[in-house]
Amino acid sequence: MYKLVLIRHGQSTWNLQNLFTGWTDVDLSERGVREGIEAGQRLKKEGFNFRYAYTSYLKRAIKTLNYVLEEMDLMWIPVEKTWRLNEKHYGILQGLDKVEMVEKYGAEQVQLWRRSYDVRPPALKESDPKHPLNDPRYDDVTDELGHPGTEALIDTVARIVPYWESNIKAKLVEHKEVLVAAHGNSLRGIIKHIKNISDSDIIALNIPTGIPYVFEFDEKMNLVKDYFLADEETLRKLMEEVANQTKK
Repeated sequence: MYKLVLIRHGQSTWNLQNLFTGWTDVDLSERGVREGIEAGQRLKKEGFNFRYAYTSYLKRAIKTLNYVLEEMDLMWIPVEKTWRLNEKHYGILQGLDKVEMVEKYGAEQVQLWRRSYDVRPPALKESDPKHPLNDPRYDDVTDELGHPGTEALIDTVARIVPYWESNIKAKLVEHKEVLVAAHGNSLRGIIKHIKNISDSDIIALNIPTGIPYVFEFDEKMNLVKDYFLADEETLRKLMEEVANQTKK
């Protein structure tokens, strides 16, 4: 049996303010710190014993992973960071209020930018200081997908699925248990691939912050079952919170 655990970073300061975040490197809120700590405690209680972990280049995911591993006394295990696990890039929407964007552009348009599979928000110009081309952490990225000015989920899937197949999957087979701390859309891309979810249905998947999502595979890497480590009522409330971010 192989066990993959995906966890979306704890609540960030911009989640709290209801701003589009994307590749902007914002910190965890106080609640986000608690979510990371509680996730680690829950995973330890359930008997998980990771030997390898992955995260993105963004501090909200990195810090969440650190809190989890500290609670599990696993700070010593190897951690691989990759830009491929970054959140979807929201283009010029990054830093803007989600509700205000609905008031300006309409709920339908903002929902397309936020959740559709292949509609990208307006892009940042390459001259913009916030563009990844102007961020030193991406200086060594040679893949053309590694410097986006905007993305739709289709683009996030294109960068994460090959990494799952060539890297994460192999480490899972090697170590039996692997932890991935990342972001709503990069995790959605992995989940879409693993569960063979359609382009239209993946839009409805809401991933709450800080709740471990477990995938169990048999010896041939066939998915056996998947489940969140949370009670149904808590999970329902947190998923509704994600779904309702563009509502007053």
